[in-house]
Amino acid sequence: MPILAHRDFGGEGKPPLLVLHGLLGSSRNWQSAGRDLAAHFHVCALDLRNHGDSFHAREMDYPTMAADVGAWMDAHGIERAHVIGHSMGGKVGMVLACRHAARLERFVAVDIAPRAYAASHVKEFAAMHALDPEALRARAEAEKTIEPMIADWGMRQFLLGNLERKPSGEGFRWIIGLAEITNALPTLEADFLREDDVHAGAVLFVLGERSNYFRPEDRARAERHFPAARFVTLPGVGHNPHFEAREAFVREVTAFLRE
Repeated sequence: MPILAHRDFGGEGKPPLLVLHGLLGSSRNWQSAGRDLAAHFHVCALDLRNHGDSFHAREMDYPTMAADVGAWMDAHGIERAHVIGHSMGGKVGMVLACRHAARLERFVAVDIAPRAYAASHVKEFAAMHALDPEALRARAEAEKTIEPMIADWGMRQFLLGNLERKPSGEGFRWIIGLAEITNALPTLEADFLREDDVHAGAVLFVLGERSNYFRPEDRARAERHFPAARFVTLPGVGHNPHFEAREAFVREVTAFLRE
């Protein structure tokens, strides 16, 4: 079984903390927050399958990705660890917590709820599929191509962060398994926890005040699956609190994990 790639942000000898990124992201998205957290933990950010430097695979669902995390832990001799999961990575963490509780110390879910989500990335995937990476001569050409479809500059940079120049120097290629992720979207957006999925351990939901990923009505469902859950909402923050309010995010997470 292939083992996930990861980035080690330091803190060796301290309690292990695994970070799981969101859809179309990678361990690179956690470099700043990861280094901050390494003051108290040995922080490793994993690249989930079909993302970052990890392997590409046709099968892509949350139980399989949770098993990938368990296999990574086994390969690195880690019996138990704290886990932070953002967005899609938060869903992976929820399955890990509910079905492999013995592997977790404490769990932090970042701006995500245990429910189905309506298709919300249609424009982004359409824009990526509109590109012919091998025909590109420069990254600027890619940005110009998708700009009419993706007006937000930050989102364009996020998407194109998954584009790299081929080793030959001619043309580009997607780092992500774009076809595999596209095919898996209906599964990734569907409801993913069973009625009997319950984790009694310590869980913190860190939410962005300006984000719509976690609605007020989601709290009851979250508490049903995670009866010891706590909730903290960071003011003025959207879906990426580890970027947008890094100091406050690190402070809240560190306090919770060190209790």
